[in-house]
Amino acid sequence: MSDVVNADAKMLSLDFEIFGRVQGVCFRMYTEEAGRKLGLSGWVKNTRQGTVVGQVQGAADKVNTMKKWLSTVGSPSSRIDRADFSNEKKISKLDFKGFSTRF
Repeated sequence: MSDVVNADAKMLSLDFEIFGRVQGVCFRMYTEEAGRKLGLSGWVKNTRQGTVVGQVQGAADKVNTMKKWLSTVGSPSSRIDRADFSNEKKISKLDFKGFSTRF
């Protein structure tokens, strides 16, 4: 089997910002875990405004699954009021290796 398995697969990149009760409730940890389970690359971090922001990259279907997770699931103690997604674009290669929390 070739290493170029995903050569024809569509990959997407998008930025996100999540509003609500998303700090102090392990939202970043759960986001990182969800991203890794889906095989995505990217990052997540808290903002001074009380939101959580980040970027997700990977196979289009997995990115769309993560969008739904960010919009409706989150961490067990979180309350998601709004999820904004921006800069969604097709990419040919990943800018990140793995999924991490930034500080």
